[in-house]
Amino acid sequence: MPKTIKITMTVNDSTAEFEAEPRELLIHSLRNRLDITGPHIGCETSHCGACTVTLDGKSVKSCTVFVGQANGADVRTIEGLGTPDSLHSLQEAFREHHGLQCGYCTPGMIMRAAKLLEEIPNPTEEEVRFGMAGNICRCTGYQNIVKSIMAAARDMNEEGEVAQ
Repeated sequence: MPKTIKITMTVNDSTAEFEAEPRELLIHSLRNRLDITGPHIGCETSHCGACTVTLDGKSVKSCTVFVGQANGADVRTIEGLGTPDSLHSLQEAFREHHGLQCGYCTPGMIMRAAKLLEEIPNPTEEEVRFGMAGNICRCTGYQNIVKSIMAAARDMNEEGEVAQ
């Protein structure tokens, strides 16, 4: 039987503790052990970005991180950005500017965009397109995603809001 270890991490500002094999993927721990279903399992090969979260302040694809590597880490998922009553500026911009269709890639897109806007608070369209290149959407054609991120950047700069 595979060896399990005690995993402790902070997820969306709450402490999570559970037993898992160290080589279990972070995305599986988030979804199956912690019932955090915002990050989606897309390709499981790091190509699509549907599982994007922040791990200790870095944007990562959680299908490429072992939960053992995340032991002791701070993890933020889409559930940690806003609430249904108080959407994050990116969530509001994606809604307002039609930056989503089926919504499957949206949590990963928004999480990557939040980190991008933290790194580059006032990006050009080219910087947004380059910064989002690791996240794939099969529905939208990207124009409204870029428009949403640019609008959120403007709103966040006007309001002095921090991306995450």
